Amino acid sequence: MKNILSLSCLILVLASCKEDKSRTYKKLNTANWLLGNWQSKSVEGNLTESWKKANDSTFQATSYFIKELDTLHFETIILEQKGENATYYAAVQGQNEGKPVAFKLKTESEKELIFENLKHDYPQKINYAQITSDSLVVKISGMQQGKPSSEQFSMKRIK
Repeated sequence: MKNILSLSCLILVLASCKEDKSRTYKKLNTANWLLGNWQSKSVEGNLTESWKKANDSTFQATSYFIKELDTLHFETIILEQKGENATYYAAVQGQNEGKPVAFKLKTESEKELIFENLKHDYPQKINYAQITSDSLVVKISGMQQGKPSSEQFSMKRIK
């Protein structure tokens, strides 16, 4: 009986010392609704984003805009949390010599993420808003050629 009690105490001590990853990566865990495959179909073409969890601190995505058989836009995205900060890195094929542009997470809630980089040419803001578990809206905005500009994409979850 004494051995069982000692073992129970040891397990309890070890479990309490283990780092709680859900608390450590709270900002990223708040964005779990982003994971999966999303699509927006329009007359201009089809936008697809596919998000997956790379590890506890990183999400990865690819984004394609296809019109008929032509890929007009392709980018890779990394959403990474380091300490208390989360950053959205977007690398667009054919732009910025393929180097990623960083957007800091400025606002986060259970249903919205707003990233910002005021020094970037366009966009300066990227906003993801969850509407339902199977729909979200992505809005990019900022100043373009001296004028306010924005684009919005209503996306549905695809299987």
